[in-house]
Amino acid sequence: MKKYLLVIIALCTSLAYAQINEIGVFAGGSNYVGDIGNTQYIHPNDYALGLLYRWNKSPRHAYRFSITTSQLKAKDSDSPNFARQERNVSFNTNLTELSAGMEFNFLDFNLHELTTKVTPYVYSGLSYSFYKASYFDSYKKQHFLGTQRTLAIPIVLGIKTTLTPKMVLGFEVGARYSFADDIDGSNPVKQEYSKFRFGNLNSNDWYVFSGFVLTYTFGEKPCYCTD
Repeated sequence: MKKYLLVIIALCTSLAYAQINEIGVFAGGSNYVGDIGNTQYIHPNDYALGLLYRWNKSPRHAYRFSITTSQLKAKDSDSPNFARQERNVSFNTNLTELSAGMEFNFLDFNLHELTTKVTPYVYSGLSYSFYKASYFDSYKKQHFLGTQRTLAIPIVLGIKTTLTPKMVLGFEVGARYSFADDIDGSNPVKQEYSKFRFGNLNSNDWYVFSGFVLTYTFGEKPCYCTD
């Protein structure tokens, strides 16, 4: 994770005098939606922590880069589905996500102004995630196979406000549709473990980060009126 942190810091330094910049932290929870456990989309059951950088191009949109890490876990005993309760499988895996995209503000969020600003926002882009791949044997025991990687599409909805002229606080919920079906170990990609596959093999996995974003603004303020 340290090398990705250095990349973000270098990016912030190179852009510090071009636009209004924000750098900060994300703190909240995570949950998984797929072939094991509860299928509620907003149901945090473990931590999620991250670093975030915004480059505010205008009062309405910003380019955004982030790195988030979490332990995803789920167990069938938490599901209201009787068949899953009978199966009684549980899993956990460590996942780290790198994400880049654009954030759009529904209301003007002009950081020139000293008055308190509030706006809902949406964010989307592309995420690159890596996690511990696994499979379950016939005794329902999870075995880890090493690191696996996948792309994902983030769909984030949030609201943010200025606490001070230099501090911005937000709360957001973001679902990620992944291009993988083995985050939970139910559909291992290695053919030698294909006999242990279970669940819906035609549906990919989702994971969700919910929490607070606190950022500090810095850098030379642009003249938005020329955009």
